[in-house]
Amino acid sequence: MYMSRRTLLLSSACLALVGCVTDAAKPLDTASSTFAGASPVPLSSVRLKPSIYLTSLETNTRYLLSLSPDRLMHNFHKSAGLAPKGELYGGWEARGIAGHSLGHYMTACALMYAQTGNTDVRDRLSYIVAELAQIQRAHGDGYIGGTTVERDGAVVDGKIVYEELRAGEISSSGFDVNGGWVPLYTWHKMQAGLIDAYRHANIETAIPVLLQMADYLGVILEGFTDAQMQKVLAAEHGGLNEAYADLYDLTGETRWLDLAKTIRHKAVLDPLSQGENVLPGLHANTQIPKVIGLARLHDLTGDPAYADTAKYFYDRVTQDYTFAIGGHSDREHFGEPGQLSDVLTDRTCEACNTYNMLKLTRHLYHWTGNADYFDFFERAHLNHIMAHQHPETGGFVYFMPLSAGSKRVYSQPEDSFWCCVGSGMESHSKHGESIYWEKGNSLIVNLYMPSRVTWDKGGMALEMDTDFPFSEQVSLTIDEAPEESRELAFRIPAWCQAAISVNLNGETLEAVPSGGYLLLNRVWRAGDRLDVTLPMQLHTEALPDDDTVTAMLHGPLVLAADVGSASEPFESMPPAIVAQQGRNIAVPTAKFAHYTVPAGKPGELTMKPFFNLYERRAAVYLPTFSEAQWAQNSQIFMTKEREKADLIKRTTDVFYLGEMQPERDHNFRFNHADMIAFGGKLGRQAWWGEGNYMAFDMRVPDTEAVLSVLYWGEEINKSFDIVIDGALLTRETREGPRVKDFVNIEYDLPLKLTRGKRTVEVKFVTRGSDAPVYECRILRKDV
Repeated sequence: MYMSRRTLLLSSACLALVGCVTDAAKPLDTASSTFAGASPVPLSSVRLKPSIYLTSLETNTRYLLSLSPDRLMHNFHKSAGLAPKGELYGGWEARGIAGHSLGHYMTACALMYAQTGNTDVRDRLSYIVAELAQIQRAHGDGYIGGTTVERDGAVVDGKIVYEELRAGEISSSGFDVNGGWVPLYTWHKMQAGLIDAYRHANIETAIPVLLQMADYLGVILEGFTDAQMQKVLAAEHGGLNEAYADLYDLTGETRWLDLAKTIRHKAVLDPLSQGENVLPGLHANTQIPKVIGLARLHDLTGDPAYADTAKYFYDRVTQDYTFAIGGHSDREHFGEPGQLSDVLTDRTCEACNTYNMLKLTRHLYHWTGNADYFDFFERAHLNHIMAHQHPETGGFVYFMPLSAGSKRVYSQPEDSFWCCVGSGMESHSKHGESIYWEKGNSLIVNLYMPSRVTWDKGGMALEMDTDFPFSEQVSLTIDEAPEESRELAFRIPAWCQAAISVNLNGETLEAVPSGGYLLLNRVWRAGDRLDVTLPMQLHTEALPDDDTVTAMLHGPLVLAADVGSASEPFESMPPAIVAQQGRNIAVPTAKFAHYTVPAGKPGELTMKPFFNLYERRAAVYLPTFSEAQWAQNSQIFMTKEREKADLIKRTTDVFYLGEMQPERDHNFRFNHADMIAFGGKLGRQAWWGEGNYMAFDMRVPDTEAVLSVLYWGEEINKSFDIVIDGALLTRETREGPRVKDFVNIEYDLPLKLTRGKRTVEVKFVTRGSDAPVYECRILRKDV
């Protein structure tokens, strides 16, 4: 769990892991500092110098320019009756959510132009806006298209969904509106893309397209009763409230502010506003943009209730759900607060979540000026966002896996287009957006990246040179300075517990820490050079619910055991540490932030920075034992780990019911089935009665197999059929006994039902009761 300014720091030469845990979790101090109200220096005033961050920008620029705007606009042209100018891309762009990538792409191009001045990406953006204007004229009512939906077995343009909404026809099963895959989510991406085209790339022609688009949806939403609005908002809708708040900021038209306030999902935001944690079981990234919208409304109205809700949400996520790398969620969802030890899986830490949490963090820092927020920002940006993009191929990672021995799975350039590809295009277009902040005569340095900043309001320009995070040394050279004094404020990171040294032109300078910053106020001269040393030490962070499982960090860098090439299978026992009395546990090597752990199991461990293990298998969290504990528990530990490995090896397919992407991947369908949540897990429940069903497709092996179904042990005395490709497998009665836990029931799949097939339809049909199911697996019997 991420903990700011509260980790137990230990010597970099000797790390005693056993019995050493972090302080108990407590809320971040959000009291305002002297920098409350600080604003980021405009992105266009910051240029990155050679570093991992500039490499990321350059890689992302190549990717943005490799994409075809015409292919991204295929559905947009088609929806307007215009001939498409490019073939449809694959992955999500070939499905109902198509169009979301274009919105992300527009924002990414706008940010990249502001960050680098690259006119090629701006030209792409200008072209897209011109085409959208033509598409909008063809529609004649402000609509611009993008999404699709299935009707009577045919794929049709998604505009039909909006016209149904206009007529008051509203239905949703949780991840759709009238059968369309989260159309308002895509709408938000497009509206935000147009806003950013104007805001960051100065493309004025985006405004009339934006206003007509916003009006089309605005009229529909304004015609809703509150009950209808809440029914629509039950499906993921991105940051639609933020988009309308931004539109008010751009135009001053109170209509848009009123609409932004109305787009409030009360089932989630109202309890949060009362300090009630309703997050367990919720889709994580659906919630964060709603809260960012509240933060934006606070910026515009000053209403403290919006800020209080945003702060409460932020505290809950960072304190109760966040892993060491700064990411959170398992299979895209929040679990029970503080319960992380059971969710160290291959599907932890969705990248979109961290992308949005960094946006929210900027709001909270702006209000308070509290350096604590940038402890989190730095941690998440360095260890998750910089791990998210392959610096050579430009591929993006959807989930950042934290299970021992896991590897990263990267997107393909033309056949993925997941949500995390879209947010990835944005994340790696703006690394310089939060380095420098300003308030009055103060320039605040919150992140340490090689860069040059032109501080127009302060009349200064300076350059930062550093090999951070692979060095403790940071140098700043003044290129331009006014005759008046200016204050430079350097954030003192939470991980920096040793004495910080500051030199000005080679002479030691006294700098007194204040409110998490070193403050240097003087009349600066061109050519002045500041050298700051920020000592890094080795420290650990334990899981909140298991203090024997710890992550190791060097300064801000999360370390991981390198356990082999990603191209090779991981078949070893997951690494662990056995602390031997009187011996050093972690020993530094000659390479910065690299360590060996001689007392590792099954052998010596090599600890390296996690973020750049792009082609390696890694283990971030390590179980720790004393020698006595290992002697007593090693067989139990190894047996448990073998059972986990065996389950993974046997699994041909797994389906988590009630979760958006798994349901899409498995072609989930039903006539009457509600989403359910229990014990931190989501599921689906076919309605009570006769003949209600839910069905989905699952991969099967070419050998004998088993269908394993997860039920809640207290849900007994049922009657429903399990049907495979139309053939009855069994009638399940769930006679008990009643168990207060989840239970797996295995059903043999006869070869006659699976022979020669790649997939089968699994169908649950009610026969007088409901049918609640949480998870299904297809397992091989011969492993």
